[in-house]
Amino acid sequence: MTEQPQILVPAPPTEPPAVPEAVADPGPPVRKDRRVLRAALRWTAAVVVFAVAGAGTAYGITRMERTDVPGLATASDGRWDYPELTKPPLPAGSPGPQAESNPAGTHHADLRALLLPAPAGAKENKALRGEDGWLATDDFIEEYAEEDDRDTFRQELVDAGLRHIAARGWTTEDGTRTRIYLLRFDTAAVVEGSFFKPHFSYTSAYSVKGAESVDNDESFPVKSEVAGVQRSAQVETRPYGEEQDRQAYLAAGDVLAVVLQSRKGTAPAVPFRQTVVLQSQLLG
Repeated sequence: MTEQPQILVPAPPTEPPAVPEAVADPGPPVRKDRRVLRAALRWTAAVVVFAVAGAGTAYGITRMERTDVPGLATASDGRWDYPELTKPPLPAGSPGPQAESNPAGTHHADLRALLLPAPAGAKENKALRGEDGWLATDDFIEEYAEEDDRDTFRQELVDAGLRHIAARGWTTEDGTRTRIYLLRFDTAAVVEGSFFKPHFSYTSAYSVKGAESVDNDESFPVKSEVAGVQRSAQVETRPYGEEQDRQAYLAAGDVLAVVLQSRKGTAPAVPFRQTVVLQSQLLG
């Protein structure tokens, strides 16, 4: 019988006590390259704490507290109000994506249930629901600017045996547009070797529409990384057009996650980082 998820209730919106720099049940180490080491010198006070409950079938996830990322010390820190998050329970007897008995990194939970929900007050982009919650590959590919890139990327997805795409998007009151895509393949080796390392580990090999020039976001707090999830965060550099874009690529077992945010003027860093970390927790 599958255990029921345990929900961890976030701390009240008052100044929280200091959090020790430790992560519960860290799991397998996260690869760190030179950019992460450089970022570590700049961010030494950030930590994301997440708890693992039960016997590997269901987990509770907390929202980031104000002290989890440098500069988030006041109530008006720019974070979005996400609901309490709980990983969906796994089918009876199925291991989690990081279990030693699961070398393929398979997410046995419904991929659609692993999507981050929209924050309070956001208007959902219903077009990203697709059919029965599955988005067509061509709809995802439309995020990329160049026709040649779209054709190449589409063929790579086919060749790599893409199984499903689950997506969710929303627009907040300040005009920030968020799109999250979860692409599932057969194994973690495919995600890492065919896509994350060669195409997205530093900056994206394919240009997102509206983001002509991007650079690796080395200011993203290194200690906000989630065990077992590789992350590449990028930001559009000046000069940019009417909108600024932020993007992140996550390699989490058999899932490649793509997180895109755009906003007229400038795209704030805080809600983007909050969104990326919470989606990472759901997949980790």
